[in-house]
Amino acid sequence: MADTRVSRLLVLEDERNVGATLVERLRKEGYEVAWSMSVEEARLEIQQRKFDLALLDVGLPDGSGFQVAEALRRLAPSTSIIFLTAYGSPEDRVRGLELGAEDYVVKPFHLKELLLRVNNGLKRARYLSGAFGTEGEQLTIGKAVVNFSRFEAQVDGKSHSLTHKEIALLRLLAERRGKVVSRDEILNQVWSEDEYPTSRTIDNFIMRLRRLVEVDPENPQVIKSIRGVGYQLL
Repeated sequence: MADTRVSRLLVLEDERNVGATLVERLRKEGYEVAWSMSVEEARLEIQQRKFDLALLDVGLPDGSGFQVAEALRRLAPSTSIIFLTAYGSPEDRVRGLELGAEDYVVKPFHLKELLLRVNNGLKRARYLSGAFGTEGEQLTIGKAVVNFSRFEAQVDGKSHSLTHKEIALLRLLAERRGKVVSRDEILNQVWSEDEYPTSRTIDNFIMRLRRLVEVDPENPQVIKSIRGVGYQLL
């Protein structure tokens, strides 16, 4: 049966004109939207209800969108996160990835492009909603213990947050464990055409995952490259 539930979005944006325009357009697209203008307001929202996706401004008068992302990782790890920022520094991008961000959008942004990214994030969330069964179910991949429902991997006693794209890629490889998954299939399942992915995009994600699951990422024994075809999880 198709999922007909309306997707619920949280917008954290303190610039009134930007926030009002964004919320109005998202609601026209059919989403249920809650708008917060401060970290404190957003924290109250995520404590009271669950969101499918959160658009979080990085710089707020009372803190940072990163703080709300940290709270979401604890309370609702399946929530897709897209950061909005006026700067887009490399340090901020790394911090966003560490918190499991789905995407990172630099202001000023084109509204149509942002809506596509929101739609893609929600598609991946739906794909992952039933990943490997119940809450807390885990799968050992190399030296990592991956919890798909919590979007994290435990390695040597340390927890690492995983983005929706990383989890989607791991899920696809795990579902086909022992078989070769082509690059085209990975691109079609994990990304979408309007995100303009390339083979290099896949390579970069595979490199990040190997750092988690491989004993020696330079000599991979868990996620193998099959030249000219794709990848295989052993």
